[in-house]
Amino acid sequence: MRKQTLLLVSALCALPALAETQTFKNVSVVDAKCAAKVAANPDEHTRACAMQCSSAGFVIITPDKKTLKLDPSGNATLMEELKASQKKDHLRANVSGEVEGDTLKVQSIKLL
Repeated sequence: MRKQTLLLVSALCALPALAETQTFKNVSVVDAKCAAKVAANPDEHTRACAMQCSSAGFVIITPDKKTLKLDPSGNATLMEELKASQKKDHLRANVSGEVEGDTLKVQSIKLL
């Protein structure tokens, strides 16, 4: 019984190490506050609104309409990208990171 418990605990501790980096190319980026409202057509969501509502954080909307929240680091990086951008709408990005539940732990993000 002791060996089984030890094996189970060891396996559970190893799970985070097995997390795989995923890459999402040309995905829509919107603020979390407006995500549900603009999910049908996220390309019409404006950069100005995204920046104004940034306190709610940001999400990506995948081609299959799955929504993933960005982690705090990803939110900060995306905000810097938005500040530097001249785009008015059609906010798209290439993003990579580890998916944990409904959150993406961002390793890299680049507005297109």
